[in-house]
Amino acid sequence: MSDADSASPPGTSFRVRGLVQGVGFRPTVWRLAHRFALSGEVLNDGEGVLIHVWGPAAALAGFEIALSAEAPPLARVDSVECTPLETRSEGTGFRIVESHRGTVRTGIVADAATCPACLADIRDPANRRYRYPFTNCTHCGPRLSIVHAIPYDRATTSMAKFAMCPACLAEYRDPADRRFHAQPNACAECGPKIWLEGAAGSLADTSLYRDAIEAAAALIAAGEIVAIKGIGGFHLACDACNPGAVTRLRERKARFGKPFALMARDLKIIADYAELGEAERTLLTGVAAPIAILKSRHGAAPPLAPGIAPGQSTLGFMLPYTPLHHLLLENIGRPIVLSSGNRSDEPQCIDNAEARDRLAIIADYFLMHDREIVNRLDDSVARVMADKPCLLRRARGYAPAPLALPPGFEGAPAVLAMGAELKSTFCLVKDGQAIVSQHMGDLEEVATHSDYRRNLELYRNLFRFEPEVVAVDAHPDYISTKWGLALAEDAGISPVTLQHHHAHIAAALGEHGVPVPAPPVIGIALDGLGLSEDGELWGGEFLLADYRSYRRLAHFAPVPLIGGAKAMREPWRNTLGHLHTFLGWEAVREGYASLEAVRRLKEKPLETCLRMMERSINSPLSSSAGRLFDAVAAALGLCFDAASYEGQAAIELEALAQDAMAETREGYGAALVPGDPARLDWTPLWTGILQDLAAGIERTVIAARFHRGLIEIVAATAHGLAQTHGCEAAVLTGGVFQNKILLEGVSERLAGLNLKVLAPASFPANDGGISLGQALIAAARSPGTQTIATRAVS
Repeated sequence: MSDADSASPPGTSFRVRGLVQGVGFRPTVWRLAHRFALSGEVLNDGEGVLIHVWGPAAALAGFEIALSAEAPPLARVDSVECTPLETRSEGTGFRIVESHRGTVRTGIVADAATCPACLADIRDPANRRYRYPFTNCTHCGPRLSIVHAIPYDRATTSMAKFAMCPACLAEYRDPADRRFHAQPNACAECGPKIWLEGAAGSLADTSLYRDAIEAAAALIAAGEIVAIKGIGGFHLACDACNPGAVTRLRERKARFGKPFALMARDLKIIADYAELGEAERTLLTGVAAPIAILKSRHGAAPPLAPGIAPGQSTLGFMLPYTPLHHLLLENIGRPIVLSSGNRSDEPQCIDNAEARDRLAIIADYFLMHDREIVNRLDDSVARVMADKPCLLRRARGYAPAPLALPPGFEGAPAVLAMGAELKSTFCLVKDGQAIVSQHMGDLEEVATHSDYRRNLELYRNLFRFEPEVVAVDAHPDYISTKWGLALAEDAGISPVTLQHHHAHIAAALGEHGVPVPAPPVIGIALDGLGLSEDGELWGGEFLLADYRSYRRLAHFAPVPLIGGAKAMREPWRNTLGHLHTFLGWEAVREGYASLEAVRRLKEKPLETCLRMMERSINSPLSSSAGRLFDAVAAALGLCFDAASYEGQAAIELEALAQDAMAETREGYGAALVPGDPARLDWTPLWTGILQDLAAGIERTVIAARFHRGLIEIVAATAHGLAQTHGCEAAVLTGGVFQNKILLEGVSERLAGLNLKVLAPASFPANDGGISLGQALIAAARSPGTQTIATRAVS
């Protein structure tokens, strides 16, 4: 060895994998290398970030720790691999070198809320970005919403048409600047522009205000409805404390009953209207900035309009997450409505011309800008349950961040999973990751279906993805199933058809990192309905399941869905179906004729409905847990004739029970009828409810007793099955477990019975998580992942 070689400091190659491109990771490495006085280089390539660095051993050790501990806010470091370098350092400096393209394996980062540094910029009159609504840096701003293709460079985003001025370009090229390679970097001189229009399309007069944003804020305060182009779509805004404005918005938008989302300037204002714990504060102020479902408080001044969240005990609040929203709300000291820019059940508008056309009958004014929204992103929705944030809708701020697959999936093929019909998403499995798309909505809506297909093509291009397996739901009439079958046929691939509730359970297993060869769990899947592989309608299920297989151990007793799909929209049909199934309608009519629910049922076409059930005409049997909630809600007078949105009856039933839960210790029972599978008979529950109604017991108490009883029934059934089959864990999933009372109650009971509880949190328990479960099942069943299970389901 030469003297030069012996004097050369040791070198190390660091391979950093995860979400580490487009988030300011390379300049962070550059700054760390200078801090530790190291020499070398850093670059992006097809596998993430590659670092070659030389220096004293102690400095290299400190540098390695800092790579993860001081990663940029939007980065997610999945692994740091270290390899000694045999070559010696050729210099003393550290540089950022040109990227190597290679095979794309890194992800597109989700859009992120405005960082504190950019917020300070727009509030500083001396800063050149003062009041500039498109201010961003590598730590915040648009990502997925503006990208057309990979690589993620300015030329492949909707910022391509905005050439950077010399000042912005200097920032972009300076590794010491936080705007180094920030692709949406811009300022008022060179970037997107904003303006205010009247409903007729003419420019509004903003001469009395500093800018169009301040003028829009004044219009909202004056009671007008303003359509605002945001980061992932248009919103409709009005004063949340103005009853007239809220009523007009409901009427024009045709959104009857469903709660409005709210935005407030700061946590202090939100705390006047809703209860905020530390977990809720952390959720609201995080980089994803979702809508947080919070327990409402009374007594705030001014009060919210009655039409904000009728029949609910919660409010959906978010904080400003773009510079535009911060500027809009800086002088508004109370909440505003910020509802998606659409008519009810339609996709959110993203294009200026589309908004002028579709929202003209709703909005009085339009706050527009000229940066194209490439990809529609709804606001994400989350709720703190069992002491952790649980996503109810995963979109802006979260998608398309990938999930690292658990052990055992190493040889998995490329899987495309098509998801369900409602709350639709799709999922790609590639290179050890599952990439779930943003929420897109109901595929029966033509525009949503078009959005779904366009996004699928986008993701395939972004991730250079070609499926080897296509997974679909067992329901042949789902549009996602039909489209998946067509894709598989075109590609010459044999599709994989999977059971809905098994997919729910598999998604939770994957999120919690359960390995492929792990023993099976007791999976409790409670939802509206899903088709079994034998064509039955399931929805209240206890399955012995792992990734590859499942066995139905127990279920809610089947009840007729009178009128088929009508039963999902008219809760009284479920009340009648349950009462007739478990007590017999004649006995109910004779024994409880004076009850309001019975009197109201008599006004319905009873004879026709009874004949339909008896002759099995358009009254398919279903074990649906969602319809049980509907039936109980209608019996208590909630949404009796119709529900105006999915889940309304169940949500209002939960709200009704909330205040009485603490004092309610006993609940209504059920009978577990032995069999293979066993079934839960609801005769004791309905007997108890009718007796309490006849005795004049408060509806709040009855609702609480229903919840308390259901918690005990579900927990006891799961525990008994776990003991019988030797299971140590239970999964709680399906849309019904979005009920905070139920999820927390069952979780607490099962934990007290020494069962490990796994519930979805990072992905929705509702059908928004189905695509993830489908992808994991299909991957686990493929030959490449045929690891021997510790104990297979049998």
